[in-house]
Amino acid sequence: MKRKQKGSENQKRSSPSTTPPTNPRFGGDVEVVGRIPTVPSILRAVADLTQMRFVVIAKVTNKKWIACAFLDEMEFGLPPGGELEVATTLCSEVREHRAPIVIENASIDPIYCEHPTPKKYGIESYIAVPIILKSGEFFGTLCAIDSRPANLSGETILESMNLFAELVA
Repeated sequence: MKRKQKGSENQKRSSPSTTPPTNPRFGGDVEVVGRIPTVPSILRAVADLTQMRFVVIAKVTNKKWIACAFLDEMEFGLPPGGELEVATTLCSEVREHRAPIVIENASIDPIYCEHPTPKKYGIESYIAVPIILKSGEFFGTLCAIDSRPANLSGETILESMNLFAELVA
């Protein structure tokens, strides 16, 4: 199935991945997120809202970044339960400050144009919000990335991302 994205050629529509990994080292977080029935719809809604092609719910600690569930339409190549070195992610900064990060075009952004993360992963656009559990504990992030710039200035985008993160929590 193909879908038309604003300002782009047709893109392959993929299904969100919430399949728990078989490797036990990923712990229960991937399985717990995978059992939340609204997760696939949330991932699709974020992709549609932001027009970004990789959306992920990630468990983020001071030592690990783990993809619990994702929608990958840009062939980022991360498997379910896949890990990134946390120090190389912007999600670590969201964790540290417990605040969203929004980047529409990293190449010209005054704060992020020289930042190593967008360069390492080929990211032009990025939006992430913290997922804070009811207990107040930081779980991780709901984030979207793309290798293309994205217009993330709409009033409802950040509000919607925060709402989706609350639903996941």
